[in-house]
Amino acid sequence: MGAVLGCVHQLGEALVPVLIGVVVDQAVAGRDAGRLALWLAVLAVLYVCLSWSFRLGARIGERGAEEAAHTLRLALVRRVLDPRGGAEDDRLAGELANVATEDAKRVGAVNMALMSGVWAVAGLAVSAVVLLLTSVPLGLIVLVGTPVLLWLGHLLSKPLERRSEAEQDRAAGAAGVAADLVAGLRVLKGLGAQQAAVERYRRTSRVSLAATLRAARAESWQTGLVLALTGVFIALIAWVGGRLALEGSLSLGQLVTAVGLALFLLGPLETFAWVNADLAQGRASAARIARVLAAGPAVVGGDEPVPAGVRGELRLRGVRIGGLDGVDLDVPAGRLTGIAVTDPACAEALLGCLGREVDPESGSVELDGVPLTRLAPAELRAAVLVAAHDAALFEGSLAANVRPAQGTADGGPDPRTARAMAAADADEVARSLPHGAATQVGEGGRSLSGGQRQRVLLARALRAEPPVLVVHDPTTAVDAVTEARIAQGLREIRQGRTTVVVTNSPALLAVTDRVVFLDGGRVGAEGTHGELARTHATYRTAVLA
Repeated sequence: MGAVLGCVHQLGEALVPVLIGVVVDQAVAGRDAGRLALWLAVLAVLYVCLSWSFRLGARIGERGAEEAAHTLRLALVRRVLDPRGGAEDDRLAGELANVATEDAKRVGAVNMALMSGVWAVAGLAVSAVVLLLTSVPLGLIVLVGTPVLLWLGHLLSKPLERRSEAEQDRAAGAAGVAADLVAGLRVLKGLGAQQAAVERYRRTSRVSLAATLRAARAESWQTGLVLALTGVFIALIAWVGGRLALEGSLSLGQLVTAVGLALFLLGPLETFAWVNADLAQGRASAARIARVLAAGPAVVGGDEPVPAGVRGELRLRGVRIGGLDGVDLDVPAGRLTGIAVTDPACAEALLGCLGREVDPESGSVELDGVPLTRLAPAELRAAVLVAAHDAALFEGSLAANVRPAQGTADGGPDPRTARAMAAADADEVARSLPHGAATQVGEGGRSLSGGQRQRVLLARALRAEPPVLVVHDPTTAVDAVTEARIAQGLREIRQGRTTVVVTNSPALLAVTDRVVFLDGGRVGAEGTHGELARTHATYRTAVLA
């Protein structure tokens, strides 16, 4: 519809110089006031039609561009949030955000560019027909010269396409680095590494700036050359029209029409230059979007629903991935199991397997005797909740981070939320804040200390009440007294449900029913914390030293 209305607008624009030529020949030259008034009225009606068709057509076109960009953003978000993962591999969060915003916007703008291209073609076609009817030589110049100009414009857009893709790659990289640095700002300050971080971003930003300048230069050269060629083309039409008028082949009104159409052609030809540039940038952005959408999943298969009534028994057989080297491990249902490691890579690999973020290179992981590879990832993660050490808090209140749609009919916290917060000692955090649990924690929980964030994250995991809960180092930033309270609260609230604590914390391991010690990627020992601390020197060094 936008293209149709735009064609009506271009038809009206092309007819304006034609009507002015008619006015000159039939009214001005003949000094006929009646005809002058008639043709001026026709011209006024024409202007009303062409202005409204442009307004409505442009509105429809812009809406199409915005809806296309929005559709792409939704597709990208769905791919990034796909339970099978894979889209975020080798990409920073800021880079993905850049693809979903700037690249989606540029590809959506292709809709407007294509529609404008149709308008320009319609304007050129009408102008060529009118010029052929007015003068065959002028019409042939337009018909032959326009395809040549379009071909040259396409060739000139190739460098812009290449440099635009490089520009977006560098800009996305800079955005990713910036997002990483902001997320880790508190850690950087603690390490005194702010200056090194600033230098890193400065280098990345300079590379991005250089790519942007190269793309801008390519665009300016492309636009300038196309406009220069267009100007030569228009001058040629005006020169031929003037010669024909001097020879008597054209009347004064026809000369006015020819020159007016030549000037009108500047619009469609400039539009073609803009369309070529937009298509070049759109193709570059489309390639980046396509790479994200086409990224292979991190885990494959798994469509079965999780069986009802999950008991929570976990079993690993010959699991080999990352730091794990053929691990055989049984986690009994309804028990609190501690897992201590000598290598942090073992902990990361184990968490990835239990949460099915990755599948083992060999071996199997089972839940109640069912291999995880057979279960739908989203349902599995609802049954086996892996609370990572570096999980994020979201913009909003402390209460909303523990439980979305927080509260009861009287506005207070529900009993289960209160129990979870008490178990994680997050109720003490709420009491220390100005507005209690209603206090806004800021993006990433930046208004909280490291220990406060850990307690809120643990409360959120406990409030979810999954059949199987796996927590990783939930107390590394709290003091010993608070850690002891949390350890006891964790044991009490998870009584009778399967819980795995991956940590080297003596306070947490002391309240577990059983500890599995992974040494060198294999199970090195099993027993209670007290037994292992007395009898196993390597365990004692890893946990107590």
